[in-house]
Amino acid sequence: MNGVFTFLVVSGILVAAFTGNMGAVTSAALNSATSAVERILGLIGVITLWLGVARIAERSGLLKLMTVLIQPLVGFLFPSVPRGHPAMGAMLMNMSANLLGFGSAATPFGLKAMGELQRLNPDKETASEAMCTFLAINTSSVTIIPATVIALRAAAGSINPAEIVTTTLFATTCSTLTAVIADYWFRRRSRRKKWR
Repeated sequence: MNGVFTFLVVSGILVAAFTGNMGAVTSAALNSATSAVERILGLIGVITLWLGVARIAERSGLLKLMTVLIQPLVGFLFPSVPRGHPAMGAMLMNMSANLLGFGSAATPFGLKAMGELQRLNPDKETASEAMCTFLAINTSSVTIIPATVIALRAAAGSINPAEIVTTTLFATTCSTLTAVIADYWFRRRSRRKKWR
């Protein structure tokens, strides 16, 4: 990805230099930098609010309640992970935080879950089925409240920044179902190849 962006920036500068539009490039770069700083400053308050809500949700036990609610589903999706193993707890906390749109709170749990899953992995050079399933679910993640996107919309001056909740829930549900189905299909295909 870095190579793609480097190519785009360098080719844009070269084309501007050959066509005599370097002033426009400089002006656009400065305007974009100013706009980025203004957007970041606008987000600080909203993101701080959501991080505070995430901390309250964690300390009040809301994340643990979500964990209890989704535990049967997670046990079904990860049959190779023993019940009560630290990997299961970290995965449940990660998924609960993602459900509530607290991506910043979910990341440490996701990293811990992957570390614990690696300990269970008999082949340290290849990702286990549980690791692949967790990655698919974590990447697509059903989100009930898209806190970060709401914050971005509020910072951009949206009249109703939370109006995307329903469409986000629908889209993330579809993406997670697709990820789980694809993971299951590839897993079965891989097992068939091993038996041949």
